[in-house]
Amino acid sequence: MRAKTSLPRRMALSAVLMTSTMLAGSAYAQSAGGGAMVEELVVTAQKREENLQDVPVAVTAFTTKKLEQLNVNDFAGYVKYLPSVSFQSGAPGYSNVYMRGVASGGDGNHSGSLPSVGTYLDEAPITTIGGALDLHIYDIARVEALAGPQGTLYGASSQAGTLRIITNQPEIGDYSAKYDLQANTVAHGGRGHVLEGMVNVPMSDQMAIRLVAWDEHDAGYIDNVKGSRTYPVSGVTITSTAKKDYNEVDTFGARVALLLRLNENWTIKPTIMGQDQKTTGVFGYDPLIGELKVQHYLPEDNHDRWYQAALAVEGKVSDLDLVYTGAYMSRKIDSHTDYTDYSYFYDTLYGSGAYITDASGAIIDPTQRISGHDKFTRYSHEIRLSSPQDWRTRFVLGAFAQRQSHFIEQNYQITNFDPALSPTGWPGTVWLTEQFRVDRDYAAFAEVSFDITPKLTVTGGMRAFKSDNSLKGFFGFGSGFSSKTGEAACFAPTSVGKGPCTNLDKRVKETGQIFKANATYKIDDDKMVYATYSEGFRPGGINRRGTRAPYDSDYLYNYELGWKTQWADNTVRFNGAVYVEDWKDFQFSFLGPNAFTEIQNAGQARIKGAEVELSWVPIQGLTIGGAATYTDAKLTEDYCGTVNPATGKPVQTCATPQAPTGTALPVTPKIKANTTVRYEFPWAGFDAHLQGAFVYQSSNWGDLRLAERAELGKLRAYAQADFTAGVARDNWHAELSILNAFDKRGDQYRYVGCPSCGAEPYFVVTRPRTIAISFGQAF
Repeated sequence: MRAKTSLPRRMALSAVLMTSTMLAGSAYAQSAGGGAMVEELVVTAQKREENLQDVPVAVTAFTTKKLEQLNVNDFAGYVKYLPSVSFQSGAPGYSNVYMRGVASGGDGNHSGSLPSVGTYLDEAPITTIGGALDLHIYDIARVEALAGPQGTLYGASSQAGTLRIITNQPEIGDYSAKYDLQANTVAHGGRGHVLEGMVNVPMSDQMAIRLVAWDEHDAGYIDNVKGSRTYPVSGVTITSTAKKDYNEVDTFGARVALLLRLNENWTIKPTIMGQDQKTTGVFGYDPLIGELKVQHYLPEDNHDRWYQAALAVEGKVSDLDLVYTGAYMSRKIDSHTDYTDYSYFYDTLYGSGAYITDASGAIIDPTQRISGHDKFTRYSHEIRLSSPQDWRTRFVLGAFAQRQSHFIEQNYQITNFDPALSPTGWPGTVWLTEQFRVDRDYAAFAEVSFDITPKLTVTGGMRAFKSDNSLKGFFGFGSGFSSKTGEAACFAPTSVGKGPCTNLDKRVKETGQIFKANATYKIDDDKMVYATYSEGFRPGGINRRGTRAPYDSDYLYNYELGWKTQWADNTVRFNGAVYVEDWKDFQFSFLGPNAFTEIQNAGQARIKGAEVELSWVPIQGLTIGGAATYTDAKLTEDYCGTVNPATGKPVQTCATPQAPTGTALPVTPKIKANTTVRYEFPWAGFDAHLQGAFVYQSSNWGDLRLAERAELGKLRAYAQADFTAGVARDNWHAELSILNAFDKRGDQYRYVGCPSCGAEPYFVVTRPRTIAISFGQAF
């Protein structure tokens, strides 16, 4: 036991010593002269470059420098420092992102609702259903999180907010290059590495190219342990194969960007970026087996690769700025998943193994494995015209169109399964999904601002939209099963892929408008307050089950008061907002009979919250920053789990609601906060630094419904600390980092392998303590 407790004690002592060193060094810092100020941040939240302090929107922004200081190289790395953002993630590339408590839970199925938070890479949307891209973060100019509805400028999937990842652009006339290397080791796991590099090459006085590449290996830390299970019906016993560090991740990718300056007013910027990520195992452990342990029986892997080609054209038409952005994205995912939990618990609870036979009719091993193949494509186009910033009446006008498609193939396989029971043409398959989904969006938008006085500005915005969504193909059992689904429900020949026939062909269309109003008052050059009313929406869609009607759009209405302030000669920046949001007829995804994903409009919710950010540079070299949110998100009417067939609206009154009025919405903690302390100082001829970064979030539930909460339990509150120390001289730098220094198991997500059985939950937790050594040079 002494060995287990001594490390946290040493870490605590290190934290005390680090703080002491900072304070001891303050004498030097105070004598270093003036000039200490908070970093100025330029953002493009309103689709034009502006100082963060002039933008009447709740924006959190991290620059290249800040991302490097926080050791951010992936999605999980920056999200923990965004207080308004929460997420559910079963594995890299499968994260569902939420903002300001606008979350109903659900399983994030690719046949389900569109996301409520939009994700952008530069000017193009990269939002995908079923999981946000796990984009490697390197040579990134900024990550911006825009909290609250951004529907007028960003559209359908920005109902609750928008995440923007903005890359560094080529620079004409400036040759530069850098590389960064890291070796790391993970507690309870193996060793990893990160290799990164960038080169910017001016090709003429009108052209430059920027090349970026990365390679990363994340060590596993969950062990697959040896064990066995015996199926009650067949008596077959299966045995797992032990493997340490089961959940490894390998990622590599590159970005190539070209800048062509035609003249002083017009530029063309083509960019292509791609990434290949392979994972093995699973990222949730089974507490019944042991901490950071699972007992799985079939090999599991995931291969996620994507690329995006984008073109941006910027120029002037008279005094107006014209911007066109077009992009094409392609993403493919091949996966294999052990579905033994489902097979075992269905056999135990319902005797399903009696139906799993070979061609002779003999009962066989019912163990299932899912083989998945997903293909995403997205085309997007946006053109906008904006006025100069110094006009009294300013505007942004634009039009947007996109088409995103998703081919879905899921093949539930059983070795030696009777071909007569399989879907036609798919021997060994017990269930098949072969579907094609298309979501189309068209919109025109405008925002106009008018300076009533030099200090008072009012803004109005509107977006008119049209959505057109379709889903067709095949899903279900073969004709040999006594089921009304699958081939028994087919009404047309094959229309998608290699499906045996078509039993699904649905389409929904919708038009509408959303609005925004804002008033901003500048108290002086360093302080302003604003009031905003804004709306966000998410299009409706299709239920696969024939007895389920399509689900409608849901809308978010936001009432917000905010402030942006700087104090004490710009050594203190204090920003914040308070808000109330009404979420009307929100979409709720759940698993119905036969584990079909179904979506219905669940009812109403109200979200009250506050968010603050503080940056303080008390002395030269010392920077203290922090941010926190308080979110109180609750149902304002009962969720009964049914819809009135006559109106299509949720039933609001029932004897035993699945979630009564006042139930807290899932996923989002009531409190989420972080703080960072960094001290930079000269030491023995080096530029040295020490840093501590701390995050905390309170407990939360993973599901809206009370019965499911009882099965999964409550995600526990947790706090974590990261420490770094480093030196730099001339063009090189080196750093030692200890991430999750006290090796805490922060609850991120919980799920069950057999949702309809309610058995054996899995816990996805934060990465264990990671010790890393980094070295880099810039030229």
